[in-house]
Amino acid sequence: MKSCVFLAVLLLTVWTAVQAETVSHLYRNLIACQTNNTNTEDERELDQDELYYIDFDKKEGVLRLPRFSEHWSVGPGQVPRAEENREVCIHNVAGFAKCHEYPPEEQDPPRASVYTENHLELGKPNTLICFINGFYPAAIKVSWTKNTLPVTEGVTQTDLYSNKDFTFRMFSYLSFTPELGAMYSCQVQHSALPETLTTFWEPDVQTDSDVGETAFCAVGLTLGLLGVAVGTFFLIKGNKCN
Repeated sequence: MKSCVFLAVLLLTVWTAVQAETVSHLYRNLIACQTNNTNTEDERELDQDELYYIDFDKKEGVLRLPRFSEHWSVGPGQVPRAEENREVCIHNVAGFAKCHEYPPEEQDPPRASVYTENHLELGKPNTLICFINGFYPAAIKVSWTKNTLPVTEGVTQTDLYSNKDFTFRMFSYLSFTPELGAMYSCQVQHSALPETLTTFWEPDVQTDSDVGETAFCAVGLTLGLLGVAVGTFFLIKGNKCN
């Protein structure tokens, strides 16, 4: 039986009056599960920022926004409640899937972009960030290469974040030291993609030799244009004399 995903979502809009102006905020509890009991998600979000999520392996809540930690905490009852919600979710998925004769799962292919965390300087440690967005279902694999060879050292990635349309997004990081001639790629595998999505990145830095070559070409071009102008001047003068 094919795995079928069911998303149970609780949406709550909190209204706050500030100086006679009404400001709305979206607080969301997202519960996602699969019949094979993998990729279970239970998280709380405020205005699309994840407040915390439940780590089912460690059986604890993990705060995601440090600035909220002084005013927000994950109560001891949240983990048992999340476990109960997961079981209910899995049970409902199986029932709904059977009722609808196991319909094919919707597929949304991911998009990826690669950029550096800090300003690029050759020889100075930096971090490459691969931002993967807009994919569904949640199962996804991200890997890195350097000059076509796999790279695993210095690689980390975030958990899944949900979008308003219930697709997902995530970040993968690669710690590296930029050098000329090195080409990196972020490779994404997903069931909605016909083949691996590969996004390349290489240093785009102007070296001293590049500056010298550019200046040399500029001087040469200037002298060439000057020569054409002088030649044209004497040609006109010669025609007038004739």
